[in-house]
Amino acid sequence: MNVQEFQNSIKQGIPSELPAPKAYPAGANRAPKRKDILSVEEKQLAVRNALRYFPKEWHAELADEFAQELKDFGRIYMYRFKPNYELKARSISDYPAKCEQAAAIMLMIDNNLDPAVAQHPEELITYGGNGAVFQNWAQYLLAMKYLSEMEEDQTLHMYSGHPMGLFPSSKDAPRVVVTNGMMIPNYSKPDDWEKFNALGVTQYGQMTAGSFMYIGPQGIVHGTTITVMNAFRKVLNKGESPKGKIFLTAGLGGMSGAQPKAGNIANCITVCAEVNPKAATKRHQQGWVDELVDNMPDLVARVRKAQENEEVVSIAFIGNVVDVWESFLAEDIFIHLGSDQTSLHNPWSGGYYPVDISYEESNRLIREEPEVFKDKVQATLKRHADAVNKHTAKGTYFFDYGNAFLLEASRAGSDVMAENGIDFKYPSYVQDILGPMCFDYGFGPFRWVCTSGNPEDLDKTDAIAAKVLEEIMANSPEEIQQQMQDNITWIKDAKENKLVVGSQARILYADSEGRIKIANAFNDAIARGEIGPVVLGRDHHDVSGTDSPFRETSNIYDGSRFTADMAIHNVIGDGFRGATWVSIHNGGGVGWGEVINGGFGMLLDGSDDAERRLKSMLLFDVNNGIARRSWARNEEANFAIKREMARTPKLKVTLSQNVEDDILNKLAF
Repeated sequence: MNVQEFQNSIKQGIPSELPAPKAYPAGANRAPKRKDILSVEEKQLAVRNALRYFPKEWHAELADEFAQELKDFGRIYMYRFKPNYELKARSISDYPAKCEQAAAIMLMIDNNLDPAVAQHPEELITYGGNGAVFQNWAQYLLAMKYLSEMEEDQTLHMYSGHPMGLFPSSKDAPRVVVTNGMMIPNYSKPDDWEKFNALGVTQYGQMTAGSFMYIGPQGIVHGTTITVMNAFRKVLNKGESPKGKIFLTAGLGGMSGAQPKAGNIANCITVCAEVNPKAATKRHQQGWVDELVDNMPDLVARVRKAQENEEVVSIAFIGNVVDVWESFLAEDIFIHLGSDQTSLHNPWSGGYYPVDISYEESNRLIREEPEVFKDKVQATLKRHADAVNKHTAKGTYFFDYGNAFLLEASRAGSDVMAENGIDFKYPSYVQDILGPMCFDYGFGPFRWVCTSGNPEDLDKTDAIAAKVLEEIMANSPEEIQQQMQDNITWIKDAKENKLVVGSQARILYADSEGRIKIANAFNDAIARGEIGPVVLGRDHHDVSGTDSPFRETSNIYDGSRFTADMAIHNVIGDGFRGATWVSIHNGGGVGWGEVINGGFGMLLDGSDDAERRLKSMLLFDVNNGIARRSWARNEEANFAIKREMARTPKLKVTLSQNVEDDILNKLAF
């Protein structure tokens, strides 16, 4: 399909003639079949809801088809309406648009649905088993059509994948406002998601899937690298190398697939278990994991050899991670670091699989015997936690990677609680590493996409970012020298580490000063014609985008970690300070009803307007979170916000006054 045909297809939206039904491609990595949770009346309503996208003369034919989809998959995906063109991030100039900001958003949407990037692209799911860009293909077609028509004084409002429409706004307003899964609080349990998503009225947008800012496993590989490097620094003697030391974990999906690459960069042996052979094979083909092993004797032998030779290698074990924990215990193989990144935010619909039954049988149980599946998952979680406990008793450092492993293990009755009966016995990686070392200082996963699609543009942005960081580091305080050096090393090695999947994108942990100066340098380079336009963004897993008591805000100890004011203020504040699009989601990372997270996207086009917006928005986007963390009495955040106020006279933040323990201990209640 040439560019003109591609553009015409987008501008058409819902086709004028009913397309023929499509067969799903052979060998596709299909999403799990969802629960049969609706009553007969609700199934009729689901079909009624789906048909409202189409003219009445199509209803009779489509009704039968959509009812069958609902029966077969538990969802109505409208697969026959998937476009015939290849879904991938094209050059921004290929998209039909009246404003460049809209073209940038179309590019990012297509990148999220690129089969090289997306976990279940046929079902519009980017990662995490249920992290959707849209609920169905009609929503995709309508959204792209609206974006092709959008002018600079209009805003597209998206309700959980549904494009409600273009509304008059202003040039400085966001071009798109996205909400996903924003339920009334009493309707945020897992079965509520199953029900209302099946009805076609809401969706789980994960963090960066439903906000069009996913850039493949690279999006998390940097944070995972920082985590693994610093975890080894915690357990090894100063100067001791991680070479030949084992990092054992699980999951090779959209986000968890970053773990083997991060382990290689951190110079260790990574063993990552994955029950889905297609997911493991995909990561191996993409070069994100070095070797595939599908049986335990070979895995044990390979790991022993890697230990003896002090290798840096990543091994995907096609099987259940519980078997690995238990076998390594029996074989007396010492694990230095342990974690887990299966999608336990979604434990009953394919996010975590039980041990001792096949992958195929598990998928059957999900659909046909969900209570049996749930019982087997909880029994497996107990075995999993028991094996971890036995390894940690021998000296293994285990950390929760924010995937709700400890939360679900505790709900299954596992021995994972601390003596006080409130906290977990193992820390979240945010509590131990990323919180005090990064988030409290304002360092988080800043990212950008070169919309030209030209790898040379990405090389130039890498060089610009490295130069900016080196200049900043020369005058940085001692408290953040390690963070600065780790990030300079990261960006200089980024091309060599072959991190790109899909769009020409990069991620870099940077603080407010770094993000603003890097973005400003990009904008100047665009103005000089040295590179094409650049989309800025970040993971929601950041300093201030997300309120998540068991992950991003797990190191908040003033009692406010269960509040969501920060995330809401983040998306509102970014919206009127110049973001190109903003998003706010219920769920993401740790599960539906467990977190509220907000994100943004911003197009840099080399203009003075872009410079004004980036300075205002990025300053708030980071310091909103630092201010909240400082108010929670986090010492590092208190240091960071005072430093920012000294740099920015118009920033005035309420500071927390600490109370001596003796005063409180004398009180009688």
